[in-house]
Amino acid sequence: MTDNAQFEQAQKDVNTLDRKPGNDDLLFLYAHFKQGSTGDVSGKRPGMLDMVGRAKYDAWAKLKGMSQDDAKQKYIDKVAALLKSHKG
Repeated sequence: MTDNAQFEQAQKDVNTLDRKPGNDDLLFLYAHFKQGSTGDVSGKRPGMLDMVGRAKYDAWAKLKGMSQDDAKQKYIDKVAALLKSHKG
């Protein structure tokens, strides 16, 4: 499997978890997905009243400069770990 195929499979696998991951894991997944699929953060940081959007933006912004391949691999690895701890 190529990295892209593994990345796409991880996106499907994450939806099969029996339990919802914690906020830190969800932010990790969001940020690494965005970095892996889009690259460095773009757009304006959401305003103070959009706390969820702001947290997501900040998590993604911390990955600035990370290669898309590295972000994809970290996403794949995190999903694999969650599949072990959040299934069955």
